[in-house]
Amino acid sequence: MSQAASDVATGRRLLRVLEVVEDALLILILAGMIVLAAGQIVARNVVGSGMLWADPALRVMVLWVGLIGAMVATRYDKQISVDAVSRFLPDRWKATVRVVTDLFTAAVSAVVAWNAWRLVLDDRAGGTTLFTSVPLWVCELILPIAFLVIALRYMVYAVRHLRQAWRGGSDA
Repeated sequence: MSQAASDVATGRRLLRVLEVVEDALLILILAGMIVLAAGQIVARNVVGSGMLWADPALRVMVLWVGLIGAMVATRYDKQISVDAVSRFLPDRWKATVRVVTDLFTAAVSAVVAWNAWRLVLDDRAGGTTLFTSVPLWVCELILPIAFLVIALRYMVYAVRHLRQAWRGGSDA
């Protein structure tokens, strides 16, 4: 096997691991949210008071589920988009427009990832805790990770669409 083929195989394995991690985290966090929310409701109705840390934990879990969901949406290229113009373009131009929008989305996501990373570092240095002594920066880690993954996926899409544009818009 050539070095290039080996690199491609390694890249595919890494992407598969990322997919498994995304799916597992999504399932675990969603299940945790359901259990925690139900437990909080029961505790409030039966005991008369809930767990003080449950509501902030649920808010953090919503953030994580939302961003992991965004990562999964980009994995399947199923993110929300408003694109009225490309419906009327020939295939070659559709692919070209997609290259531009993919690169723009990758750039914006990369900028957000960079600034989110700076936020995490600042909050880590500040030593702020969110609930039950969980550091705030740990809760924010999903921000730079998710936006970096999104940026990288859009770079891959840009390359794919560029190849498609060069071939005249066909998927073959």
